[in-house]
Amino acid sequence: MQLEKLAKTEERFVELETLLADQSIASNQKQYQKLAKEYSDITPIVTKFRELNSVEGQIQQTRKLLSEKPDRDFQELAECELEDLQNKKEELLSALDELVNPKKKEKDRDLIMEVRAGTGGQEASIFAGDLYRMYCKYCDHKGWTVESISNNPSESGGYKEIIFSISGVGAEKHLQFESGAHRVQRVPATETSGRIHTSAATVAVLFEPEEIDVTIDPKDLKIDVFRASGPGGQSVNTTDSAIRITHLPSGLVVICQDERSQLKNKMKAMRVLRARLYDFRMQQNLEKETKERKLKVGSGDRSEKIRTYNYPDRRVTDHRIGFTSHKLQFIMEGEMDELTEALIQADREEKMDEA
Repeated sequence: MQLEKLAKTEERFVELETLLADQSIASNQKQYQKLAKEYSDITPIVTKFRELNSVEGQIQQTRKLLSEKPDRDFQELAECELEDLQNKKEELLSALDELVNPKKKEKDRDLIMEVRAGTGGQEASIFAGDLYRMYCKYCDHKGWTVESISNNPSESGGYKEIIFSISGVGAEKHLQFESGAHRVQRVPATETSGRIHTSAATVAVLFEPEEIDVTIDPKDLKIDVFRASGPGGQSVNTTDSAIRITHLPSGLVVICQDERSQLKNKMKAMRVLRARLYDFRMQQNLEKETKERKLKVGSGDRSEKIRTYNYPDRRVTDHRIGFTSHKLQFIMEGEMDELTEALIQADREEKMDEA
């Protein structure tokens, strides 16, 4: 959010007040109604902006008083007041963000999430399954809808790869920063000596576009059908219902074998392909926009280690923002709000610093 633009909006607000009081404009109903609507639209923004400026002034005044090293009792009161003012400031910034960006509030984009086992063998696939269940439980807490698109289970009961979609109010806001490498430190169930192992899984968060957002020429696709297989390679279907779609210009390959229907698998595979192509273009634009950003929260870099889940210490650490929680068991059960809210707050503060 750019405060300079809000200042200009306030200037326009004052200008509109003068214009609406002008008798010559009041006599022109068409012009008057147009200006009155504009005035009505920006009134909530200007009200919050003026309140923000007032709070900011109080913050500066309180800091000045603290710099003068008052007596202990007064200092404690001033510090408490400063904390309250800072919280109020954050609330106002959040409210302004929603007012200035109404599209964010109108519609949440559906997500497609991909979780893949990384380094660590069978333990990595078990961890990938743990992450998938964590996200599913979080979605259940939030009332969001989860739909399985494609999965490749491992012999250990986890997943080599699983792809699923999420839809619901707030899903984009809270899960947009999950892309990256997730690392786990724990004693695997198969470890007899009790040694702690480190394994990893990668998460990709894709925004599902509308068909009009991404045009795919059928001539650019190579579509293969084959028989679906399960863990260890055994056949799980008697018909060639599994679909492999290769997008020739980009080299992207999508495989879907969850459904017994070849048509349903093809439709799901096209959803994933469309989302990956859209993500590829968005990442190119994002790289340009975030070159100067320090944290790059939500940059979508799938190779970057973003989080560690340490089971011996019951600790979860997000390395991008230096956030640590000792509620590992609750987070893995889907109680992720503390973590996602910290990421949202860090991103908001970074954008404010840029403004």
